[in-house]
Amino acid sequence: MHLSRQGTHMTLPTSKGSAVKAARLLILLVAAFALTGAKKSPYGPHDKAAYLNSVTIDFLRPGLTIQIASGTIATDGTVTVVYNLTDPAGLPLDINGVYTPGPITVGYVIGTIPNDKDQYTSYITSQATGAAGTFTRAAADSGGVLTQLDSGKYQYVFKAKAPTGFDPTATHTIGLYAARNMAAFSIPNNNASAVFSFVPNGAKVTHVRDVVRTSACNTCHDQLSAHGGRRRAVELCIICHQPQTTEAGGGKTVDYKVFIHKLHMGSQLPSVIAGGKYGIGTSDWSSVVFPADPRRCETCHNQKSGAVQATNYLTKPSAAACGSCHDNVDFVSGKNHAGGPQVSDNLCATCHIPKGEIDFDASVKGAHVVPADSTMLSGVAITLAKVDGGTAGSKPTVTFTLKDASGAPIAPATLGSLSFTMGGPTTDYGYTSFGTDVTTPGYVTESALTAAKCGSDGTCTYAFTHAVPAKATGTFAIGVEARRTETLLPKTTKEQAVTYGAKNQVTYFSVDGSAVAPRRKVVDVANCQRCHVSFTTIHGGLRNQTEYCVMCHNPSNTDGARRPGATVAADKLLPNQGINFNLLVHRIHTGENLLALGREYTVVGFGGTHNDFTDVRYPAMSSTGSAGDTRNCSVCHTGGSEANLPLGKNQILDPQGPINPVNAITGACTGCHADIPVAVHALSQTDPKLGESCTICHKTGAQFSIGSVHAQY
Repeated sequence: MHLSRQGTHMTLPTSKGSAVKAARLLILLVAAFALTGAKKSPYGPHDKAAYLNSVTIDFLRPGLTIQIASGTIATDGTVTVVYNLTDPAGLPLDINGVYTPGPITVGYVIGTIPNDKDQYTSYITSQATGAAGTFTRAAADSGGVLTQLDSGKYQYVFKAKAPTGFDPTATHTIGLYAARNMAAFSIPNNNASAVFSFVPNGAKVTHVRDVVRTSACNTCHDQLSAHGGRRRAVELCIICHQPQTTEAGGGKTVDYKVFIHKLHMGSQLPSVIAGGKYGIGTSDWSSVVFPADPRRCETCHNQKSGAVQATNYLTKPSAAACGSCHDNVDFVSGKNHAGGPQVSDNLCATCHIPKGEIDFDASVKGAHVVPADSTMLSGVAITLAKVDGGTAGSKPTVTFTLKDASGAPIAPATLGSLSFTMGGPTTDYGYTSFGTDVTTPGYVTESALTAAKCGSDGTCTYAFTHAVPAKATGTFAIGVEARRTETLLPKTTKEQAVTYGAKNQVTYFSVDGSAVAPRRKVVDVANCQRCHVSFTTIHGGLRNQTEYCVMCHNPSNTDGARRPGATVAADKLLPNQGINFNLLVHRIHTGENLLALGREYTVVGFGGTHNDFTDVRYPAMSSTGSAGDTRNCSVCHTGGSEANLPLGKNQILDPQGPINPVNAITGACTGCHADIPVAVHALSQTDPKLGESCTICHKTGAQFSIGSVHAQY
């Protein structure tokens, strides 16, 4: 039997003929039966297969895993790789899609790290011609010989050979990337990739390129995917994304250490700030805003990732890597470089040592300090101890400690602001009035900067001037915010004033003697910090904990207090914008996807600022390798809270939305699903008196559960 498939030749053993086929089919049927009886599903909550019935799963066996068993290079340069294709349960898959559904397309690359180099060189290249000329780039193999060795086990012999005189003592890496075509079954293609490193002479692999791990990328990107989704690991990317490869459209290198730095700097590149653009091919990255601040190098260069060369960014500075972000520096001429011209990278580490004696110096760490993170700041830490007199109709007094980072007490006078916010009930904030003189909807904020009374040990009290409403019931909350400004390195060339905030704390108290019930936890700030690392700029650093944010960003709040003073005249003519936390955060992260839905989201902020969030590109990637995939709710939500539909909570003000006010479930879901047809659907399932019926179809276990409709893979 001789089959031709996409330029490769597949040879099957023929000695046993149809009997072999029957035996293989029997093996697969037995394996499928074994999968049916498995106690634990191999599919996660983001896999479409997790929501299929068992009969469909037994037939399709969705998913794809590649395991490379071996890689070799013969003395004549012949490259051979042996690998297994299986489903997530470890059962074999047929590459042709005959014995198991879904044909599989596999791509093959190979590169070597010469013993005197630290990056890959590909044995396979091609020429690309574009507007900037003709350039070389690393390429994949095609036309090799594919042989099936066993069920799910394949051997591929590359058409390309290692060059004459190749070094058998150098590290070589074979990379595979594959897609299982499941379009006929209305589920996404299954993608997978794998790499295998070896030394052709049989020696142990010791020379590697392992600077950044895929796990670091996945903290923001959820599942790193590229080129249609088949390339899913940094270890694979760097085989081709190295100095050999240049894109022809603009003549720009796509060497990983340059390309990735520039892509993530995006709008903050000096060349872009000066009016230029940064793009590769048809992709323009000039609008990218790195959510963590690009000075936080360890967001990607994670020192706990296990990468062998994780400290490279500290110990091996280079013109290519550093100049990719600092792209207004010309190292040859010395322009914008304090050290003058540099003819090579040999002396970079002389000045740019890993860490110096002070922040903001020329060391790698010092030069990348975010001011609010400086170790030279005294710090401010507030701990809420208790609330007294917090009963309905009474004015509560909060006891707290005010100290610096060392634990030494500090006086309120050292701060720029110190305020307490009271809101409730915690069943759902909003719509509670704390008096006719209070203009903030659903909460009251009071300054304690001069009114707080502090002892010498840093223990302080503040008595609210506003009372808990007389008819209040249940649990209320008090939260604190504070800000401090310090001048660092005074009377030096690095002198700067740094303003930073204290970590918000929230405490809860019963106003009627009932059990204290904290506000439900929907998101965890630790999840926010996967991408943002630290909220040092929001509201001037004052607000940085989601538990506190929801007190003000409640269902009854809008930007109405700021809109009359809008700096953009057109904003004054528009209705107020809803800023309830679930509406706000969903809309912000949907970002540029809102435009495709015919919507936009602009909030008028403090000082009348115009904050248009339709340029936000959410970093999580889809199964096809595109950023902006908001379907994995658990990236932000915690404890499966996305499935706990907020039935019966307060209505949300959304004056610019198609429904105003909007019920709680609809308000949360239409934060992302913001198009009119969805609003019409929600209205059709809502009764003015009885409320929403969303849980009938969208609760856990229902046909259109939150999990099933958001599954990605």
